[in-house]
Amino acid sequence: MTSATIVLLAFGRRIGLRERWLIGQSLGIEKLGGMVKLVRRIAVFSLVLESIGAIIFFTCFYGENPLGTAVWRSVFHAVSAFNNSGMDLFGNFQSLQGYQTNAVVILTTAFLIILGGISFLVVADVVAVRRLTRLSLDSKIVLATTAVLLLLGLIVILLTNYHNENTLGPLSVPYKILNAFFHSVTPRTAGFASINIGAMAEYSLFFIILLMFIGGASGSTAGGVKVNTIGMLSATIWSVLRGREHAGAFGKEFVSQQINRALALIILSIVLLAVTVFVLTITDEKFGFLNLVFETTSAFGTVGLSTGITPFLSIAGKFIIIAMMFIGRLGPLVLVFFLAQRQRPSIYRYPQELVRIG
Repeated sequence: MTSATIVLLAFGRRIGLRERWLIGQSLGIEKLGGMVKLVRRIAVFSLVLESIGAIIFFTCFYGENPLGTAVWRSVFHAVSAFNNSGMDLFGNFQSLQGYQTNAVVILTTAFLIILGGISFLVVADVVAVRRLTRLSLDSKIVLATTAVLLLLGLIVILLTNYHNENTLGPLSVPYKILNAFFHSVTPRTAGFASINIGAMAEYSLFFIILLMFIGGASGSTAGGVKVNTIGMLSATIWSVLRGREHAGAFGKEFVSQQINRALALIILSIVLLAVTVFVLTITDEKFGFLNLVFETTSAFGTVGLSTGITPFLSIAGKFIIIAMMFIGRLGPLVLVFFLAQRQRPSIYRYPQELVRIG
């Protein structure tokens, strides 16, 4: 949406109310004022961060590559990391495994992924306010949920792979922690890998599946169902457990329509994943169930991580994964558009009646 707006502006086109509304929905905001200025700021923010990342990468790549190759790889990986793309130029599912003891490359990649994945709006809110207590509810949920997922991912991946000789086992303790942290970041739709994903234990793969399903923040470069959605639903569950009539967090109450949209998004996404995995199991794919779930979730979240089975899928299986990547990139956004457009003020309401649950 940002790129399309920039192209329209370059050709002198006027951005009307409908276009402003679409941009706002794609970024997860409701107000229409200042939308064009916001798009320009997002473009500048992206270029500046990618340029800084490319310069840092160049200092690492130049010593082992010719000048032209070092420049190309630096720019490519900076853009790939910030946009949560995860594509690399090394091949053979190596990704960043050759740099697992290079803290500069690993941390630069991780922070580009995080900044691209929490969205410009959250970064701008933090810069403008400079006090966590004064941040918007959306920013607080994004930052809190992201911090919890990063910490939880670090702990789980470190513990489950600490003695695995094919992953973290051969590394020293500091590098174990570094790579465990990196792999709590990269499943959030980035797709880079500094250790062999296919050699991870099944419980590690299952946890990474959960991270890939969640993804990054709304209005960011990341995919998945978004941390905003998971954070709001988690806070809603906590409010219910505490006996509160109205769900909320950080002293603010959620809009009930947004809770309903979040529930619809989560449930429809799970159904889509279940149906896709079921179809893959009947296309004669010669791989275990968990590998197929991992591949499908990676495609849905536009992550790019793989246990190594991608080249060996059947033609039908590859087409299914292609379709899943397309749906995963556009599906949540299209669903939000659809639900927002269909929302109408209630002229009348039906009598309430209880339904048994549990």
